[in-house]
Amino acid sequence: MKNNLPIGIFDSGVGGLTVYRALHRRLPDERFLYLGDTARVPYGTKSLSTVERYGIENARFLSAQGIKMLVVACNTASALALPAIERAAGVPTVGVIESGARAAVEAAHAKIGVIATEATVRSGAYRRAIKKLAPQIKVIEQACPLFVSLAEEGYADSDAARLVAQDYLSGLRDEETETLVLGCTHYPVLRSVISEVVGEGVRLIDSGEAVATDVAAALAERGLQRAPAPQKGARPRQLCDDLDHFYVTDAAERFSRIAEMFLGRAPRRLEAVEVWGHDELNVRR
Repeated sequence: MKNNLPIGIFDSGVGGLTVYRALHRRLPDERFLYLGDTARVPYGTKSLSTVERYGIENARFLSAQGIKMLVVACNTASALALPAIERAAGVPTVGVIESGARAAVEAAHAKIGVIATEATVRSGAYRRAIKKLAPQIKVIEQACPLFVSLAEEGYADSDAARLVAQDYLSGLRDEETETLVLGCTHYPVLRSVISEVVGEGVRLIDSGEAVATDVAAALAERGLQRAPAPQKGARPRQLCDDLDHFYVTDAAERFSRIAEMFLGRAPRRLEAVEVWGHDELNVRR
C-alpha cells in the first residue's frame, strides 16, 4: 500500500540530517530515505539552472526508490527550484522555507530575524515568504556562513562558536527581534549558543521542526499515514535504524562521522551513489 512507502528527504549535504531528526521525532511510525548530494555541495554558489537540475536529479532518484512524499531539506533548492522538483518527483513535496516562514509569523507580531547562509539571504526567499503572510512584519536578515563549519567540525558548543555568534547576532539583539528563524539546516546544532547570545526571550524557529509539522498535516489530509507498529513487545524506533536508508553521492565516511555527531548514531544503512543526467543512476556496490 502507498501508505507504507517511505518519505524521501534530500539535501545538498549533511545539514538536512537535522530535518530528518525532526521528522523522525514527529512521525515515529514513518520510514525515511535520505539523499545527501555530498559530491556537489554547496548549492549556494551554483546558478539557478544548476540548482534546478541537481534538485530534479535528486527527486527522480528518490522517486525511483518508491516514496509517498518528498521533503526538500536544502534551503537553496527550496528557494530556487521547488515547483520543478515537485513536478519531477511526482509526489507531494514540502520545502523548508515556506514552513519556517509560517511558523515564524505565527509566533511574532512585529519583528522577525532570519539567519541563513549568504546565498539564502541573497535570494530573499524567507523575506518574501514572511511578507506574503504578514506584510506588516519587519524582517531582519543576517548571513552566518561560519556556523556551517563550526557545526560540521564539532565546535557547536565552543568558545569560538560563542565569539562568532556574538559578532553575527549583535545587530539582531539590538533590533529586539521577537522570533529568530534558523534558516540553514546546520544551525539547530548551534541552538544553545544562538539562544544564549540572542537571549531566552527570543523564540527560535527550527525549520526542520516546522517542516515536520507540515508533513504530518499533509499526510493526515491525504490519508497517507503509515499504520503504527504493534505495541506489544515492540521497541521504540531509533534514529538511523534499519528501516531508514541513507544515500550519499560522495564521502560516505565523513557523512557517517558527522551523522553520529549530529544525531548520536551513525546510519545503519548507508550507500554511495553516483547520479548523472536526469534519469540515469549508477550505484557503487
